[in-house]
Amino acid sequence: MSLNMENRTKIGTRRRGILGGLTLLAIVVGLYWGLIVAPPDAYQGDTQRIMYLHIPSILIAYLSFFLVFVGSCLYLWKREKRDDNLAFSAAEIGVLFTALTIVEGSIWGRPTWGVWWTWDARLTLTAILLLIFVGYLMLRSLVEEESRAASSAAILGILGFLDIPLIHMSVYWWRTLHQPPSILRPDKAPWENIHPALLTALAINFVAFVLLYFYFLSLRYRVGEMTEEIKVRRMNRGG
Repeated sequence: MSLNMENRTKIGTRRRGILGGLTLLAIVVGLYWGLIVAPPDAYQGDTQRIMYLHIPSILIAYLSFFLVFVGSCLYLWKREKRDDNLAFSAAEIGVLFTALTIVEGSIWGRPTWGVWWTWDARLTLTAILLLIFVGYLMLRSLVEEESRAASSAAILGILGFLDIPLIHMSVYWWRTLHQPPSILRPDKAPWENIHPALLTALAINFVAFVLLYFYFLSLRYRVGEMTEEIKVRRMNRGG
């Protein structure tokens, strides 16, 4: 049994190593394409290059919180630890990418809008999203009973995910400084709205961020598994 577990651990480590290598390669190619190959934007100049990081960051944050939503729903339904581990792991990474999105947006906003921050509807709702999931992480650390903490966090994770549709629709529902989508528009194909070189740079960096996300998720999920294994061993020894 221990030999089988050891083999699975080695296979998992090898797969994470391959994923890490692919991630590093994709990041290098994405940065090269975004900084060197792609031309400056016709209106924003080189300031636009931050979008090669900003857009993938927020999309990965959305993906993270979607997995929190899925994992939380499954945990409340089946009460399986692996679902809670998935939600917890995704929430931590989602907080990281949401904070990164806000920082990148501020760097872009300073030369574009003249301010680092403004109480724009989309920016405010994104900040609320960050605070909700920081609260999610704090809730898990403050509630001592593990099952109660997982259940309470699952409910908050599900409610927090509902902020994402508001963020997406905010540029349509309210007057905001934030521009509407330039790529995913219903009236035109993506390649009709953006120069092919810029679109290619964005696509490569998005793939790089997806690989980076799943690399982080695999590491964080494994940490959760190891933590649970240690708890089980301590209980068995105590018994």
